[in-house]
Amino acid sequence: MAQEVKLTTDGMLLNWLKEVGQSVSAGEIIAEVEADKATVEIEAPSGGTIVSLNWEVGEEKEEGAVIATIGEAGESAASSPAKSEDAKSEEAPAPEPSANGSANGTASSASNGASVTEDGRVKASPVARNVAEDKGIDLSQVQGTGPGGRIVKADVESFEPGKAAPAAKSASAPASGVGAGTPTWGKLPEGDNVEIIEINRMRRAIADGTIISKSNIPHFYVTVSIDVDPMLKLRKEINASLEDDGVKVSVNDMLMKAAALALRKFPNLNSHYYGDKIVRYKDINIGVSVALPNNGLMNVVAHNADKRALSDLAVENKAMYERAREGKIKPADLKGATFTISNLGPYNVDHFSAIISAPEAGILAIGSAKKVPVVKPDGTLGVGNMMSVTISVDHRVSDGAEGAEYMQEFRSLVENPMRLMV
Repeated sequence: MAQEVKLTTDGMLLNWLKEVGQSVSAGEIIAEVEADKATVEIEAPSGGTIVSLNWEVGEEKEEGAVIATIGEAGESAASSPAKSEDAKSEEAPAPEPSANGSANGTASSASNGASVTEDGRVKASPVARNVAEDKGIDLSQVQGTGPGGRIVKADVESFEPGKAAPAAKSASAPASGVGAGTPTWGKLPEGDNVEIIEINRMRRAIADGTIISKSNIPHFYVTVSIDVDPMLKLRKEINASLEDDGVKVSVNDMLMKAAALALRKFPNLNSHYYGDKIVRYKDINIGVSVALPNNGLMNVVAHNADKRALSDLAVENKAMYERAREGKIKPADLKGATFTISNLGPYNVDHFSAIISAPEAGILAIGSAKKVPVVKPDGTLGVGNMMSVTISVDHRVSDGAEGAEYMQEFRSLVENPMRLMV
């Protein structure tokens, strides 16, 4: 029986790497998809023969759409799964909202406005977003008729601004980096001394995400200075022992492990905020902000970072960072973060504060290690390698005392790095 291949992220098809009738192995890359921040590789969920390819290059689809089928040689697809998915997306009526205003518990709706997801994004198909952008329509004003209140193309085409009440502002209503509510600052400058650059998909996603976070999450910040000499010494010893294996543990690997272990003692910070509920995760998955060659930014995820050996983290993180910078990311690299770290240490940065990646409850901002005068335990003056680290915390989830206690535990782990080895 043919198995459906479902899309693991919203995106546009760039390229099929297999054709109908070709054999594939489980995990083999069969397609490349342009997502918001990267080219994502789609893997075959099982081995077999490509029975059908249900997606055209340049066409956009949403996560969950059936894009191909895999079966046995000579088998034919009984029907086109992709077509049935599109039909459900464009034609199915919206389910009745629950008592708390959510449709199926996954989205809420502003009064007379669009339904939004838990992280504040308006629920809309890619086609609807494109039409809205072309027409200059603020999607938060449009009432969706698709599944779960999602906005479909017909909703945007039939939208009449004069007949719609403004969407109520709420904690879940998004601000758009490119929407109608964004200040334009007047007419675009003209002349030989300016260059007009179109906002690409990645910059748009970054803009929307940071505006949503900064506008709706009450950030507070706690900064500590950490003596990293013990950690740097241990790292040198670890890498010397791993030299024959070709493995090199980075400072970031060790800081990631410290952040993850500290979260074990403060599980409240390993949570996501969902309006009237907080979801506390048992797995500790650390997102890492990676700077890209084209000046973009992407968060990739080290799953179960608290349970993994430093050498394992080093190998997997290096491969993941390389995939991100080459634009060949895997879907699993992008999903499941419960807490994030952002390290600007390589850029000679003293100190900075990072914006929380909604709906997470916190993010660590790591500065550079610098030699500075320090007072030693015996009272004498010496030189030490000190690093400034700041945590940004969602005040709806936690308070200053817990943020400070978490940073004390993080500092203890870094200054006593043998604890990272157990």
